[in-house]
Amino acid sequence: MPKDTTIKSVLIIGSGPIVIGQACEFDYAGSQSARSLREEGIEVILINSNPATIMTDPSMADHVYLKPLTTKSIIEILKAHPQIDAVLPTMGGQTALNLAIEADEKGIWKDFNVRLIGVDINAINITQNRNSASAC
Repeated sequence: MPKDTTIKSVLIIGSGPIVIGQACEFDYAGSQSARSLREEGIEVILINSNPATIMTDPSMADHVYLKPLTTKSIIEILKAHPQIDAVLPTMGGQTALNLAIEADEKGIWKDFNVRLIGVDINAINITQNRNSASAC
């Protein structure tokens, strides 16, 4: 797949609090995503409520926000960074996916002209519904 040159700035949503020894794959995936995006010249803005992660190290992203993982925080960041083109919620596991759905339902992505990358809302909704996912 060719590089999408329209994406200049990406918001990565972290997973929030994690227990030591559990869910560290989200921290690793998020930090590697941030590195890869920055290597491609894309600005990275990160939100995570957990300061005890590698992804929240100031060297990982251009802007790091240690804020509650809520739509209110998302709106604050989108207002502070109107250049954000896309959001990558898949690096934050269930927490980030739930937040992406909530933001979509409230029309936040549309209001700020931000698109989801890595997954779309329909795919998230299908996987959230255990009954429809088991029918596949």
